[in-house]
Amino acid sequence: MSVVGHQPPPFFKRGPAPLAQLFFFLAISLVLMIGDLRFRYLEVVRQVVSVVTYPLQRAAAAPVSLLLAGSDYFISVEALQAENATLKRDRLNDAATLLRHSHLMDENTQLRALLEMRERQPVKSMAGEILFATRDPFRRKVILDKGAAQGILAGQAVVDAAGVVGQITRVYPLQSEVTLLTDKDQAIPVQIVRNGLRAVMFGTGDGMMELRYLAANADVQAGDEIVTSGLDGLFLPGLAVAKVIRVDRDAAYTFARILCAPSAGVEQRGQVLVLAKRDVPAAPPEESATAQKPVKPKRTRAAAKESQ
Repeated sequence: MSVVGHQPPPFFKRGPAPLAQLFFFLAISLVLMIGDLRFRYLEVVRQVVSVVTYPLQRAAAAPVSLLLAGSDYFISVEALQAENATLKRDRLNDAATLLRHSHLMDENTQLRALLEMRERQPVKSMAGEILFATRDPFRRKVILDKGAAQGILAGQAVVDAAGVVGQITRVYPLQSEVTLLTDKDQAIPVQIVRNGLRAVMFGTGDGMMELRYLAANADVQAGDEIVTSGLDGLFLPGLAVAKVIRVDRDAAYTFARILCAPSAGVEQRGQVLVLAKRDVPAAPPEESATAQKPVKPKRTRAAAKESQ
């Protein structure tokens, strides 16, 4: 039922048919695509749209980016920790290798110096290595790795490349005991190179040495080189022993106090040379032949006549 002058509104608003709408929008799309392909008029629109929508894209990708960055951070931290541990381990191994290399270099240098020292000596010598020091803290003695089985004898001199180290004082089958020059009971006859003054050198027991029984006015100066005199028949003459570092002269005392530092590495070296004892000079060949030839008694004239 209608009111006068008014029509009832339709219950559903009806428009064009769906198929017509489809064709219409397809036509518009084709026109826009062909026009953009031909004239490129939508390029500016695309750039404007990309700029406007860029913050939205970043906001949408932020959670994923944060998750990836966090995972990369933790992975890199673990990798750095593992690499740091590997580097520390390698550094320790390299340090041990470097120490061994340095020790071998020092030992090689000592052995070369000992070889040169051995070639300069007129007697036979044997290389040895110091194993350890004795337990007595008041004595300066070490144990050598050569003994009676290798021909070591008591009294032989022990030297290194710089000079005299000590003397063999006790021999065992496979080892021997060396008393160092710095031992308080060890003495060695010496002479001063500068003036040839002979004296006796004693150890002080604390790593130093001392010239004793020299008059207070003896011609000894700081810096004098001291070598073996060879008067004892055990040490070869001319081996470096020590250097004078201080001379104390006091008129109240008869003898001067002369303190010396050993030239050799008495308490430092590990490789040494054991020098053989000097041989007693042999008699000349003519004298020995004369001594061995029996002397025939001379015959007198009377004995000759009787024999006839």
